[in-house]
Amino acid sequence: MPSMITIGQLADYAGVTTKAVRHYHERGLLAEPGRDSSGYRRYTAKDAVDLVKIRTLANAGVPLTRIKDLLDADQDTLTAAITEIDHNLRDRIAQLRRTRDQLAQLRGGDRPFVSPEVADYLDDLRELGVSERQTHLERDGWILMQTASPEDASVWVAEKRELIADPEFRALYLEHDAAYDWSPDDPRLPALADRTRNWFTSRHSRSETRPVHNPTIARLAAQSQPGASSPAWDRLAQLMKG
Repeated sequence: MPSMITIGQLADYAGVTTKAVRHYHERGLLAEPGRDSSGYRRYTAKDAVDLVKIRTLANAGVPLTRIKDLLDADQDTLTAAITEIDHNLRDRIAQLRRTRDQLAQLRGGDRPFVSPEVADYLDDLRELGVSERQTHLERDGWILMQTASPEDASVWVAEKRELIADPEFRALYLEHDAAYDWSPDDPRLPALADRTRNWFTSRHSRSETRPVHNPTIARLAAQSQPGASSPAWDRLAQLMKG
């Protein structure tokens, strides 16, 4: 290698780009020589050695902010710094793996957000033909209920699965779901209100009377679901009170 070389020759020798060399100049990692009489910057063998060391450390994952202190460090200092950097990289790799696991779980639909019991219940609703709109409303409600009281939520979901196994309740549930899109003047609404009221009178669910211990969460659950009502459902609620 010639004793004095241009920036392009220096970059080629070290296997980097001239842009990288200029970046290292800007970061204060590599001394920037003056220009010769032709207006070119000329680099020495020491510059080449320094650049190879910078490239090696950077490719190994050493942050640029640490490289300057390590270029001329003794072996013990360099070993301690590399050990510390390696430890930090292992932590980052572990975090990235956890992030990938979380992303993989998100492919599982509802399961990253609710308990396995609730996820199974929501799958049961889909198998029954319940709309995705209603299933999402249920899921969001369960997320909030589990936050309010995980212990009570596990009892509630067991009771809801018992209810959905009742053929009469199942039929009412599916008709209520379908009624979301009905006209508020639909003649089927009064009959549906009567059947629903009669069912609750004859077989009231314990889960309907179990209190939510956190009223703030209860209010949030009611306010956070704009799709939880429709003109037909509002009309149905009025008929059931009558």
